[in-house]
Amino acid sequence: MTQENNPQLPPTTDIEVDHSLRATIEKWFQYPITVHPHHTDYAGIVWHGNYIPWLEEARIEYLRSIGIEYADLVSAGCELPVVEINLRYHQPLKMGESAIVKTRVNEIQKVRMHWDYEIVSFSSQNLYLSGRVTLVGIDTQKGKVLRQLPPILQQALVKMS
Repeated sequence: MTQENNPQLPPTTDIEVDHSLRATIEKWFQYPITVHPHHTDYAGIVWHGNYIPWLEEARIEYLRSIGIEYADLVSAGCELPVVEINLRYHQPLKMGESAIVKTRVNEIQKVRMHWDYEIVSFSSQNLYLSGRVTLVGIDTQKGKVLRQLPPILQQALVKMS
């Protein structure tokens, strides 16, 4: 069977990126998780929608680790809502297992922040999930997209790159 007759999705690492605007942080932030019964379906496998809160928790903890309290951003009138999410499920996590959510800022384009994610076993032998989440900065008082990210956030992210 030829490749033309057997179409497959490209790996998430093949997503095209404009490298001229890239501000990659090579080091991953790591956030440990444990699968509890309420994360799973009746077969003891993590329900697909339960991965997303873990990604958000890792992102919030990453920001905290570089001195950005999300609550302070919100108080200052800035929100960072998700505008795009792309996830690939490689193999399931099961009840009782522990893993690491890895995240890093891959690219910043004015008010868009592209975050990469992987959920891996502690030994890094198993890849459970990979993906990318895109956020934009919103002025909560005006209800509009910001022209640029708040300076404190820009400075902290640039320091990390």
